[in-house]
Amino acid sequence: MKLVQGILKLKHFSYSVSRHYSNRNVLKLHERGMYKDIFPDTASAEIVDLLNAKPQCVYAGFDPTADSLHIGNLLVIINLLHWQRSGHRVIVLVGGATGYIGDPSERTTDRPALSAEYIKRNVSGITENVEQLFKNHDTFLWKGQGHGDDGDLVPVTIVNNYTWYEKLNVLSFMGNIGRNFRMGTMLSRQSVGSRIASETGMSFTEFTYQIFQAYDWLYLLENYDCRFQIGGSDQMGNIVSGHDLISRVSNRKVYGLTVPLVTTETGNKFGKSEGNAVWLNREKTSPFELYQFFIRSRDSEVENLLKLFTFYSTGKINEIMQQHKVKPEARLAQKKLAEQVTVLVHGDDAARIISAGGFYVNQQRCTNLSEVLTLGTHILLNNITLLRVGKRKYFVIKWKI
Repeated sequence: MKLVQGILKLKHFSYSVSRHYSNRNVLKLHERGMYKDIFPDTASAEIVDLLNAKPQCVYAGFDPTADSLHIGNLLVIINLLHWQRSGHRVIVLVGGATGYIGDPSERTTDRPALSAEYIKRNVSGITENVEQLFKNHDTFLWKGQGHGDDGDLVPVTIVNNYTWYEKLNVLSFMGNIGRNFRMGTMLSRQSVGSRIASETGMSFTEFTYQIFQAYDWLYLLENYDCRFQIGGSDQMGNIVSGHDLISRVSNRKVYGLTVPLVTTETGNKFGKSEGNAVWLNREKTSPFELYQFFIRSRDSEVENLLKLFTFYSTGKINEIMQQHKVKPEARLAQKKLAEQVTVLVHGDDAARIISAGGFYVNQQRCTNLSEVLTLGTHILLNNITLLRVGKRKYFVIKWKI
């Protein structure tokens, strides 16, 4: 069932009240545009009953193709945080094993083979991202907003799928797991069909990716009672493969949900392969750059961005938008959005550094959090901006204009 139609439209965030969902029915997030698809598409009613009956377990996976997550991944993390707020158990899977294989989704060529050392470093970086996001949320947007009295959140569990694949025998895996997959079904996946029809084709390695992601879900079901998987809309084929595998080897019902992809104005997704990633690691994208990315959101986008990237109630968002429309040049909604995403990703110290005058743009001290970078003033004629944080950290930004 399509819960939301079309490409991602987004909304804003703020330091004020982040409300705790009083019931466990996180399927209500579709009211915020948080879900694009649900699988099976006839399972909405039984999902609601299951969610309300008792706390459930949900997971999302991230392959270590870089040493940091980016904003294209952030919406999935925020979705998991909503589940955590509603009392459910959350697992983040880092693909230390599947990183060797490569996900063909949304790709036109094979992913380059990654070395063991590169994957190990990236697993560490992504794990650090996830730990920081959940810590900042708990400290500043949960307890920091007076929700500690509602009870402590169930801590996130981070797993690396390499820990179970290193123990498997390839013959046993293919004999017991591989026989549950049908070639016709695997070939029908969009990510496979488009690649096979292309000039470059698809390697057998990437063709098997859906088997490994499917087994990940089976492993988490058997070991963590994890019945829900969240992913970007480009992951639906892999999610369906996991559902099909589990339906063949278990009598347990499982469910997949996808979130919209974060896209540029031209409809391209943000990510490493697109060359336009806005990273969550402050050494790769500074807090100021992240803040600027969101404060430059268009008025036509900002309401939806608030719904997706903040924990404001829809009523509070309506109130913010009413205030914004009175004086749109003040960019109130964009300020709320940029401030809250920055706090979630980097903590409140990032905002305080800028406010206290510890941030410089082209050697000029900047104390206005809402200042928008402009050509000629902040972006020099050679399309370069020099940023300085404190006394010793410098960043040179080359703008693609």
